[in-house]
Amino acid sequence: MKKILSKLTVFILLATLMVSLAACGTTKVTSNEKSSAGKRVVKIGYLPITHAVPLFIEDQASFNNMKLELIKFGSWPELMDALNTGRIDGASVLVTLAMKAKEQGIDIKAVALGHRDGNVLITANDINKVEELKGKSFAIPHKFSTHNILLYQMLKQAGLQYSDVKAVEMPPAEMPAALSEGRIAGYVVAEPFGAIAVSMKKGKVLYQSEEIWQDSVDCALVLRNDFIKNEPKAAQEFVNQYVKAGEIAEKKDEQTKAASAKYMKVDDKVLDLSFQWIKYDNLRLNEESYEILMKNLQEMNLSENPPAYQDFVDNSLIDKAK
Repeated sequence: MKKILSKLTVFILLATLMVSLAACGTTKVTSNEKSSAGKRVVKIGYLPITHAVPLFIEDQASFNNMKLELIKFGSWPELMDALNTGRIDGASVLVTLAMKAKEQGIDIKAVALGHRDGNVLITANDINKVEELKGKSFAIPHKFSTHNILLYQMLKQAGLQYSDVKAVEMPPAEMPAALSEGRIAGYVVAEPFGAIAVSMKKGKVLYQSEEIWQDSVDCALVLRNDFIKNEPKAAQEFVNQYVKAGEIAEKKDEQTKAASAKYMKVDDKVLDLSFQWIKYDNLRLNEESYEILMKNLQEMNLSENPPAYQDFVDNSLIDKAK
């Protein structure tokens, strides 16, 4: 017998539908194009999530040495394939996936963070402490993600083993409905999907990411190294405007909301809540945070040889940004 969706489930699915639809589809792209004005077209990949808001704001900027073109992807694997094969010049992406690509020989550099903080560990309303998650399912977007590390750290700090819960990989847009239906006891994922469950009172924040891991590293802005070397003026101007866009995003004002609305079809209530949790200032990737990330990846047996900080991170552009 086919399962009949409850009215509640339909409501939650509708709330997440606009976000998930915004992530559907992949644009076929090639790099090294010139605009009609003869400027270098810089193609940057993204997924429609709040962690990429500085890019959405930067897309409104004027440039002297380049033309910015944002390319939407439907999933991280599709985005990484375009980045790895040189069809785009850079991306706002999960830093762990970029590290994996670097480990596999793809010449990319992390030049800034996508955001700071803003990840929340969501649980069902009847879960009051970490120990109550034992034996239950907890959703993550990808095992090779900072979200999975946050789950691991939360359990570890509570005296539990990672194996004490059943970590399940799940598409982010499905998580709020899965929580409401009781298929999972909690989840951790990029925004705005955490805010969806909380705004509808179908879940609650058990921990903010900074309570588990201060200055955790999640999304990063990465560029192909050949673009940085061969187009230094364009690369510098791109990062200059990106830093300015982060400063604007941190205001969480109408300009930020309007830029976000162009790329994410999210209810204002959800977006406002998501913005309360996330920060867009000070987007420099520091070595201490990166070393903690590397240590966790090795401790969880997710990476045997993650790239060293000096090989993967290039702060020269953000340090010169003005």
